[in-house]
Amino acid sequence: MDAPLWTERYAPDLEDLPQSEVREYLQKAVDDPINLVLHGPSGAGKTAAVRALAREAHEDPDNDLVEINVADFFGMTKKEIASDPRFSSFIDSKRRRNSSKADLINHVLKESASYSPVSGTYKTVVLDNAEAIREDFQQALRRVMERHHEATQFIITTRQPTKLIPPIKSRCFPVAMRAPTVSEIVGVLEQIAEAEDIEYEEKGLRFVAGYASGDLREAILGAQTTVEKQGELTQTAAFEILQDVGIKAEIEEMLDDAEAGEFTDARKKLDDLLVDEGFSGEEVLHEILDVANSGRYSGDELAELTRLAGEIDVDLAEGSSDRVHLGHLLAELGEGVEA
Repeated sequence: MDAPLWTERYAPDLEDLPQSEVREYLQKAVDDPINLVLHGPSGAGKTAAVRALAREAHEDPDNDLVEINVADFFGMTKKEIASDPRFSSFIDSKRRRNSSKADLINHVLKESASYSPVSGTYKTVVLDNAEAIREDFQQALRRVMERHHEATQFIITTRQPTKLIPPIKSRCFPVAMRAPTVSEIVGVLEQIAEAEDIEYEEKGLRFVAGYASGDLREAILGAQTTVEKQGELTQTAAFEILQDVGIKAEIEEMLDDAEAGEFTDARKKLDDLLVDEGFSGEEVLHEILDVANSGRYSGDELAELTRLAGEIDVDLAEGSSDRVHLGHLLAELGEGVEA
């Protein structure tokens, strides 16, 4: 999409969040900046809710909200961590040269929590997709939370709260975010359609909401795609566009790059799916298998890919880095999947 994403243009304020109990808990966290664990399925709106809280709580949210996507961060190389504009100011050449990757990660966690807020009395540090944090780094995070609790609010978002160690969970108030209902998604889409002054119908909104299967982000992007291609948000328009829409084309391109040995390009497309578009590792793996079984692979090649996918599915369920394990699958494709 060339136009600004509706997910960004219509990012909700705290009062606009569709789940009343979540609004209540987050408003309390504005008035009393306690640590939080937001947990729920992919697409439930966890990250959008945190950003809404930050805009409500901070005069300068651009500087007093620090977001670290764990799935992305822990998959970075030392060079990538040291070069990231969020962290480069407190990683000098000596530290970059003499530190291990683990030391750099611990240093980033400490520094992100320790600097003074630009405005107000505290800042907010968000660790997104926290199920990917190894236990040793969770222990380091626990110590950082203990040391900097007076001026830093920590918010952890995760699909799997059971992956968090007890000392962290005990320092955070849990907020459960369920998948939005069809009616809630329809309400959001209707507000956007009115704001965009586009032609729409109730059946069209409900079709898009059903297509998204409880993923609000997917519903908003699906609605935008429909309008950009059809000029309206009716049931007929949505059906014509969304029946074939998904991430299949992106998956195909990623696999093409991997098979051609263009691993950097393949990883970039993987990062786009995991970080920019917000798909979970399980969702991407499921789409890879769908593409694989649609005729792309056959015989021993398909059998071996399915075996590798099974191993990676176990790793993903254990909460380790989606990026690392799916990257391993792409590397295997680049070398040629052999039975």
